[in-house]
Amino acid sequence: MSATLLEKAPAKINLTLRVLGRRADGYHEIESLVAFADFGDVLTLRTAAAEGLEITGPFGEKSGPIDKNLVLKAVAAGRERVAGLQAGNFLLEKNIPVAAGLGGGSADAAAALRLVARVNALALDDPRLASAAHATGADVPVCLNPHARIMRGVGERLSEPIKLPALPALLVNPLVPLATQDVFSKFAGARGADHADAIPTEFDRLIDFLERHVNDLTPAACACAPIVDEILGTLRRLPGVRLARMSGSGPTCFALFSTRDEAASAGKKLKDVRPDWWLQPATVG
Repeated sequence: MSATLLEKAPAKINLTLRVLGRRADGYHEIESLVAFADFGDVLTLRTAAAEGLEITGPFGEKSGPIDKNLVLKAVAAGRERVAGLQAGNFLLEKNIPVAAGLGGGSADAAAALRLVARVNALALDDPRLASAAHATGADVPVCLNPHARIMRGVGERLSEPIKLPALPALLVNPLVPLATQDVFSKFAGARGADHADAIPTEFDRLIDFLERHVNDLTPAACACAPIVDEILGTLRRLPGVRLARMSGSGPTCFALFSTRDEAASAGKKLKDVRPDWWLQPATVG
């Protein structure tokens, strides 16, 4: 039976990011409080259509070669673990900027795994899906079931879901791609505070917690792309801002506000000043 199925691929936000050190295999051990925005890409699967991937959306042309896309890599990883896995034709609406520190490609891959799980009557907690996610990319496991969590290791060790308060946010990207590898090459090794196992779930206490737990990669990202430092300074001067931070390895930064109206108003004011930046109000949680 043919079907057309849809999955949202929400943007991943690193509220904190601690780099613990480099492993023998070259990957870095991290500890990060990850949350997801109510904004992202959209992935559609048409089971009766010829297998493949089409990409549309404002960032579709910047998504790179289709045969290198993580959506197809995730499906291939699934087929290595599940005999006879059925898929179809994927249509990706690419709304998240590319190489932005928002886990867009990982979110897309995770959405693809959720879609094929639905088509093949696989439970979301099937260990074969988790294995396929890990094989596809470091951020894919946390995106597979997109709830706020602490992510450890190289992304494979996840805490139980954490119920965070709604965090009104403004996401800002200068539309300058920043490669994760370049940022880590500049990382000097300074580390932030340890995470507590218990994350505050009340808004003001969470903001206090976030102020004490930073993104260790920020100085390295600023060294690679000084525009990141400019964005952070600009966000900190916006009216009503409670916290400004970079997500992932950048260059996307975000500002947190007490209300969504404050975030939207700040976005409108900033758009008048920096029309060349990508701005997106969102709620993170």
